[in-house]
Amino acid sequence: MSELAKKKAAYEDLYNLPDNMIGEIINGELIVTPRPSRRHTSAASSLGFEIGPAYQFGRGGPGGWKIIIKSEISLDANLLVPDLAGWKLERFPESEEGNPISAVPDWVCEILSPGTAAKDKVKKIPTYALYQVPYLWLMDPLEKTLEVFRLESAGWLLFGTYADNDKVRAEPFSEVEIELGNLWLP
Repeated sequence: MSELAKKKAAYEDLYNLPDNMIGEIINGELIVTPRPSRRHTSAASSLGFEIGPAYQFGRGGPGGWKIIIKSEISLDANLLVPDLAGWKLERFPESEEGNPISAVPDWVCEILSPGTAAKDKVKKIPTYALYQVPYLWLMDPLEKTLEVFRLESAGWLLFGTYADNDKVRAEPFSEVEIELGNLWLP
């Protein structure tokens, strides 16, 4: 006798989650994780402060981007919540008020933590590749590292690995130098 088919998760399933949890739907599976730690959110916020002025507002950089922390992104039946995501302005949807963003980001950054690293690496990264997200950054605030990937026809190409207090110019934000030491809590 065949097993009963597992029910695919739907957006409405997210309404039943406790406030201290984040839900994502990847390949029909509801994945629930606790809200990020202080170290995790500090790294994400600090990175947003480093690239936002230059790329979102054009202060000291080219502008032309929309950078969002913890946005809901709907890619077909998948609902992803990257720690940071960026879109070139010409690709960012003008009005989707109250709905997840439907456009594929031009860049995503996942902040790794002990509770999310496996999900990020095994489930989310292949999904980003499937939808042709051109750039992916993985930050680990415990190890104080940044890995920069670019999507190529064969898959993710590791473009650079940086650590501790390195000064970084990395695609797609290479016009601005990022001091990694500013991203980590002591």
